[in-house]
Order: sequence, then C-alpha cells, then structure tokens
Amino acid sequence: MERILLIGSGGREHALTVALLHSPSCEKLWVAPGNPGIAREAECVALRLDDHTDLARWCEQQRVTLVVVGPEQPLCDGLADVLRQHDVDVFGPSKAASQLEGSKGFSKDLMQRLSIPTAPYRRFGMHEHAAATDYVLQHAVPVVIKYDGLAAGKGVVVAATHDEAQRAIDDMMRGMFGDDGVVIEGFLEGEEVSVFAICDGERFLLLAPAQDHKRAGDDDTGKNTGGMGAYAPAGIATAEVMERVSTSIVQPLLRGMTEMGTPFIGCLFCGLMVRDNHPSVVEFNVRFGDPETQAVLSVLDADVAALLASAARGALDPSTVRSTQRGSACNVVLASAGYPDQYEKGLPIAGIDRAEEDPQVTVFHAGTAMKNNQLVTNGGRVLGVTAIGETLDEAMRRSYAAVEKITYATKMFRTDIGKKAR
Repeated sequence: MERILLIGSGGREHALTVALLHSPSCEKLWVAPGNPGIAREAECVALRLDDHTDLARWCEQQRVTLVVVGPEQPLCDGLADVLRQHDVDVFGPSKAASQLEGSKGFSKDLMQRLSIPTAPYRRFGMHEHAAATDYVLQHAVPVVIKYDGLAAGKGVVVAATHDEAQRAIDDMMRGMFGDDGVVIEGFLEGEEVSVFAICDGERFLLLAPAQDHKRAGDDDTGKNTGGMGAYAPAGIATAEVMERVSTSIVQPLLRGMTEMGTPFIGCLFCGLMVRDNHPSVVEFNVRFGDPETQAVLSVLDADVAALLASAARGALDPSTVRSTQRGSACNVVLASAGYPDQYEKGLPIAGIDRAEEDPQVTVFHAGTAMKNNQLVTNGGRVLGVTAIGETLDEAMRRSYAAVEKITYATKMFRTDIGKKAR
C-alpha cells in the first residue's frame, strides 16, 4: 500500500488526486499545497517546495512511499534528485533529465542527434540578438519563436509575418522571460496531439492521446494560452500514429537518455503535430499536461497509484492498467475574462455542486481560493469541467450542460472543445 505525497496546486493535480484516491493501492494521500477542490478530498499540507531537504525529511517522518511531482519547476530545480538521495521513490525525472522541458535548445539538439522527427531549428543566445533577427528575416513565414527556458507556457509565438517574428525576438532577447535565449523553428503543418508516456527509464506505456485547444477563442482564434480545454481519445492519433510515436519517438528518446546517464523516469509529455499519419515532435514536457490530464485520466481504467509507483521504482507494471481508453472525455476550461493577459481575481463562484449532480461530471479546480468561506476565482484558468461518455458527443454534451450551471462574473470559455474530432 502506498503513502503518497502529490506536489502541485492546479487542475492537473486535482485530476491526479481523484485518480490516486480511486486506486486500491493508495493508503494515504497528501497534497502540497493543493487547492480548495483538492482539500475537499485529500489532506493538503503547507510544505515549502523550494526547501527540498526539509521536504525530504517530512516524507521520512510521514513514511511516504511515493512522491508524485505535478509541475515542471520543482523537477527542473532538482527536487527528484534530493528525494532520491533520501531514499524516497519519486515519479518524476531528475534535474538533468528535466532539461527536456527546461531547455528547448537541449531538447532540439537531442532530437536531432537521435533522428527523432521534429522541425528544423536554430539556437541563439542572448548575445546573438542581431544574428537571430537576421536569420528570421530570411526565414519563410509562418515561423515559430520559442524562449529557450521555462516560461509557464507563454514563451512560444507562432509568427505569421516577419514583423511579428521580430517583435517576439525583441521581447525575448530583452529579458521578458529570463536570459536563456531563443530557438527559432520551422512551422509544422497538421493537427496537434498530446501523448503521455509513463516511463521507468527503459520501458514505457502510452496513455490515451488527447487534443488540446491552445487559443483563447473559438475556431483557434485569439492569443495562445496554457490550454482552454481538451478531449480524449483523439481520433487523429490512429493506431498507426501511436505505433510511430512508440518506435520513432519514445523508444529512441529513452534509449538516448539512458546512454547519456540521465534515464527518464516519470511522465513524458509528447506534444506532436500529425500530418498524413506521421507524427513530429513540437515539444517535450517532463510531466503530465494541463488540461489534457483531466481528460486522459478520466478515460483511464487503472490502479494509478500502483502504475506510477512501479515506474518510479524502475519496474513498470502494465498489469496495473485495465484500459487506457474507457469511453471518451471532454474537459472545458472556465477562464477569467482577459486571460491570458490581465484578469480580475476574488470573484465569487457558484453552481459547482449543481454541475456535479450529473455523476459523469467532475469539476476540477485550477485557479480557485477560499475567501471568508466563499469559493472565489484566483487565476486565469479557474475550473476544468470534465465529463465522460460512451462517445465524444455524449461527453461534450454533458460537459457543456454542466458549464452552464456554473457562474462567476468574468466567466469565459470556448464553445468548441472537441468539435475538431467531428
């Protein structure tokens, strides 16, 4: 039986909380720091996530058998390394392996060396502002400008014109996100798909493919966001596509990282562009994605605690999974008007209990807080209204019916989550 500490506070962690608590092998679950939705189901603890040694001692005192790290920042900061030094099993990669997400340039260099399909690219350091500008002005558009380091999902610009590309380079080179430089990539055409691989360093298991909706407005208009909703499974990821993801992407990556002395243990997020049944890598992340996790875990029939624990211990156990695609799920994100830019916080939320009167609906909390015993908004992405059904149409209908029951003054959402699959 597992005594588990889950790190994080968003919708992804709420979905993981539900999945872990439904696992027969989960004896006890703590979440640090959690959120009001998570607090209704599990014990939230106020631990300093930047004091890794103190966190490891807490795990020892509480006889924690497994730590599951949700967000990327603690992984890139080396939390998993410190925990493992204290003999605590961790589902999450080392600091060295987390460079896959922490440095776009590292990731692209590795893909090029391992012949993993991806877009052509060039890297430019902060001292190469003029060279980056010259390069992009000679490059065909659209072109993709990425900040090399972590940028909380905001460091990517798909520039339709050279002027837009130059502005993106200027912003990033002037320190908008930090001093890690930029990666300039060719634009990949096709449909985006997200695939999670549960990895133990050598072996892996692919979960149901999902499709995220990044733009703020319907029909993929407006600014890029952290994600306005997702559905799973995504039909664009056919059996042929998934086989290519296994053989051309995940297998060579895991093999290459092991050969480098940085084996990857955790959830490998493969952000893909699929065209003519051929997947190419847009990005790798080193943790579960948000909002895809809410949909993917909703269709996963498994002892999730046992699955993640087996991966953390280097002995992935596929028998913990009965099905990766049990029906369909649709997750609609309710955001705050103004997101991803400026938005108001502290607004009362009502109607979640009414929304969850449908037993096939779960409302995952993302950016919420309690103020004077009232649930209020506390972020750009506030809630993830997720429904399951035998078909995607049924899941979409249930999700949007639940969306209508939830109210707050700045409620904003897309009305077309899942429609790409039709």
